[in-house]
Amino acid sequence: MKKLMFAICLGFSIVLSACSSTSTQESTGQYIDNAVITTKVKSALFEAKDLDSSNITVKSFKNTVQLSGFVNSQADIQKAGQIASKVKDVQKVENDLLVK
Repeated sequence: MKKLMFAICLGFSIVLSACSSTSTQESTGQYIDNAVITTKVKSALFEAKDLDSSNITVKSFKNTVQLSGFVNSQADIQKAGQIASKVKDVQKVENDLLVK
């Protein structure tokens, strides 16, 4: 009986820890929220006039968006960063874009 209770408690602690976040891991809710942020940023970049976003990769982690890839000019780097920073719930943009 003690082994069964221990196994149940251990299982509960594993499940609960999987739902919480750490400095290097998101909770399930944060993961979903950041997937939405990534989609919104990609959409905003795609809809931007005079910006070729086909070579831009967008990743989000804990409300920080990372832009990487290649664009045609320094102005495009700045434009992409501004677009990403205006998306709801984006707290920070790490703009690692490079000019081709």
